Amino acid sequence: MNDNRKPAYGIFQSVRFMVRAALRYRKSVLGMCLAYAAISVGINLTQLFLAPVVLDKVERAAPLGELLGSIGSFSLALILLNAVLAYVDGLTLYGRIDVRTGIINDINEKSATTSFPNTRDPKVLKLQEISMRAVDRNSAAGEHVWETLTRLLLNGSAIVIYLGLLSSLNMAVILAVLATTVTGFFVGKRINEWGYRHREELESYEKKLRYLMERSESVALAKDIRIFGLESWIDSIYSGVLRAYDAFINRRERIYFGSCVADVALGVARNAIAYGFLISLVLDQSLGASEFLLYISAFNGFTALVTGFLQECSVLHKECLDLSVIQEYLNLPEPFLFEGGKPVPEAEAYELSLENVAFVYPGTERQIFRNLNLTIRPGEKLAVVGLNGAGKTTLVSLLCGFYDPTKGRVLLNGTDIREFNRREYYRLFSSVFQDCSELDITVAQWVAQAVDGINMEKVKDCIEKAGLTEQVEVLPQKYDTHLGKQAYLDGVQLSGGQMQRLMLARALYKDGAVLTLDEPTAALDPLAENDIYQKYNEMSAGKTSVFISHRLASTRFCDRILLLEDGRIAEEGTHQELMALGGRYAELFQVQARYYREGFDDLLDDQEGNQEGEN
Repeated sequence: MNDNRKPAYGIFQSVRFMVRAALRYRKSVLGMCLAYAAISVGINLTQLFLAPVVLDKVERAAPLGELLGSIGSFSLALILLNAVLAYVDGLTLYGRIDVRTGIINDINEKSATTSFPNTRDPKVLKLQEISMRAVDRNSAAGEHVWETLTRLLLNGSAIVIYLGLLSSLNMAVILAVLATTVTGFFVGKRINEWGYRHREELESYEKKLRYLMERSESVALAKDIRIFGLESWIDSIYSGVLRAYDAFINRRERIYFGSCVADVALGVARNAIAYGFLISLVLDQSLGASEFLLYISAFNGFTALVTGFLQECSVLHKECLDLSVIQEYLNLPEPFLFEGGKPVPEAEAYELSLENVAFVYPGTERQIFRNLNLTIRPGEKLAVVGLNGAGKTTLVSLLCGFYDPTKGRVLLNGTDIREFNRREYYRLFSSVFQDCSELDITVAQWVAQAVDGINMEKVKDCIEKAGLTEQVEVLPQKYDTHLGKQAYLDGVQLSGGQMQRLMLARALYKDGAVLTLDEPTAALDPLAENDIYQKYNEMSAGKTSVFISHRLASTRFCDRILLLEDGRIAEEGTHQELMALGGRYAELFQVQARYYREGFDDLLDDQEGNQEGEN
C-alpha cells in the first residue's frame, strides 16, 4: 500500500471501530481500560507524594510513630494499587485477545466469502495481507491499540493533575519546560520515523529470509535439494539477503544514535531551566526541602507525561492506519449479490446461456471473448476443447459465476445470473478444476466437505465410482486417514492422480444439478482418463454437463463438442461430425492419435526386444 495514500478511515472512525468490536466480542475491555488508567494515575500520584511527605516529617522532627505510619500508609497503598493493577491487567489481556480473535474471524470470513474476482485482485490481496498483519500478534495494532488508548487516557489525566500542582509556580518556566519537551519529542520523532518510512524495505528483507528458511526446511523441496545439490545455492542467496539486511540495520542504528544525542541535549536544557528556577526559590527561602523535592519530581513527571502523551498520539496515528485498512477490507463492496437477490428456481435440469459475452480479466487488456453466444441445453453433455489460452477455463469460470462478463449476460433458464443470490447459484454446481486444492483433513471429510453428518455409504460409493477404493482401503485408517503432513503427523500424501480422483469423488458426493470438469484428469494416463470420463458419461445422465480436456478422444461421448480458438467458437458438432468436417478439430485429433499410436508401437517394440534378449 502507498504510505502517502490518505487513509479511508480517520482516527476517530478507527477508535469507534475498535469500541464496536469490543462491544461485540468482550465488553469488559472498555471498563478494564478505564480502570487500568485510573489505578495507574493513583500509583503515579502516590509515588509522587511519598518522598516529599516523608521528608517533611523528618524536617519537622515528627514523632517516629507518625513517620513510620506515613511510610506504612504509602507503602500499603502502593502494594494494594499494584496488586489491583496486575489483576486488572490480566483480565484486560484476555479481553484484548478475544477482541483481536473476533476481528481475525471477521477477516477470515470476508476472505472466504468475498466475491471471487476480489480473490484475484492484487489491491484487494494487499488489503487482506495488511489486515491480517495488523492482528497476527499481541503487539499488532488490532490488540496493542487498547494499550495505546489506555496510556493516552492515563497520561492525559495525569497531565491535567500535574499542571494543577505546578500552576502556583512561574508560568514562564512551565512553558519553557513544556517547549523543550515538545521540541525534543518532534526532533526525535522525525529521526525515529525513518524506520517507519522504510518499513517496507525492512519487511522485504525479513520476508525473503523467512521464505528461504521455510523453503529450505520444507518437505516439498527436500528432493530437489538432494538431487540437484541446491544447498550451496540456497545458502548463497540467504547470505546475500542477510548481508543486505545487516546493512539496513546498521544504517538505521546510526540514524537512531543521532536521535539519542539530540534528546540528551534538549533534556539537559530542560533540566537546567527547571532545576535552576527551583534552586533559586530554595536560596530565597521561598521553598523548603520537601517542597523542592515535590516540585522537582512534578517537573520530571510532567515532562515524562507530555512526552508519553505525544508518543502515544504518534503510535495511535500509525495503528489507526492499519485499523483503517482492516475496515477498508471488511467494508469492501461486493460485485455479486450475496444478501438478497432472487432465489434460484428449482428445476429438473438447467439451461445455461452466454448472450453476446465479451470478457477481459480485471487489470489486463487482452480480450478473451468477443460477442460470444452459446446455449447449453438442459441435460446436454458439452465438451470444450482447444489449445492453451483459447478460453476454455474462462468459459467455465463465467458459467460457474466466478466472474461476470465485461459485456453481455450469462443466463440460467433465461434469467441473468446477476439477479440471483450468488451463494445459492454456486450450490447448483459440482465442479472439478485443474488445480488441486488441498486440505489436511480425513478422506471422508474431504469427499463430504463436512465434519459431522457424513453419509459414509455415499462417501464409499463416490470413491468407488472415482476408481479410488483400492488405494483408500490400504491406508492406515482407511476413510478416516488424515491427508497431508502439515496439520497431522500421521497424515499421508496422495499422488497427483489420486488427488484428482478424490476431487472427482467430492464432486459426485455434492451431486449438483450442473457438472463441470476443467482438465480434472491431467495427472492421469490416457486409459485411466478414458475410464473416468466413461463413468461420468453414466453418472451425468440428466445433468447439464460441461467437460474440458486436452485429450480429444476422452470427450467423444458428449452430445456436442466446441472447439474454441482465439476467443470464439471455431467449430462445433459431435465427434463424428467434426471428424467428417476435416477441419481444425480433425487435425488436432489425428495429431494426438498418431502420438499415442507411436508411443504404443514403441512400447511393443521394446517388449519384443526384451523377449528376444531373454531367448
